[in-house]
Amino acid sequence: MRLDGYDYSKPGKYFITIVTKNRKPLLGKIKNNMMKLNELGQIINQSWEWLGNQYDYVVLDEFIIMPNHLHGIIELRGDRCVSRNTSTPISVKRKSLGRLIGALKTVSTKQINQLQNTPGSKIWQRDFYDQIIRGAEDLNRIRQYIRNNPLEWDQDAG
Repeated sequence: MRLDGYDYSKPGKYFITIVTKNRKPLLGKIKNNMMKLNELGQIINQSWEWLGNQYDYVVLDEFIIMPNHLHGIIELRGDRCVSRNTSTPISVKRKSLGRLIGALKTVSTKQINQLQNTPGSKIWQRDFYDQIIRGAEDLNRIRQYIRNNPLEWDQDAG
């Protein structure tokens, strides 16, 4: 699924989609064209925010959690990174986009499985979809797509 030969740890903006296992609508419901997160959806929301707080080179942009997937824009900034967990700057190895999404999936799955007492259960489909964002026009089009996603749910879910 990744672009062959592309370095997904280098600075850039990426549009990602992560889908629940078997596309099960686990994360909430669409009501009146708006997404209403349930408890599992709220865990995903917290895990998304955790990703942006955990890594100083990760900036989160527009995103939406839908009943069976998450769409989001992740920006990886700069070449130098430091740990946010210490008062003294130390260099840390940058994670690639795939490793960042893996961390998000791991954190959210662990919390959901603890809540539901279902150790080892899978929440997400394997892998994820990505698109490299190539400029302001692309970025604005994708942001609009994310914002409008609940309006399109009937066609998507059908």
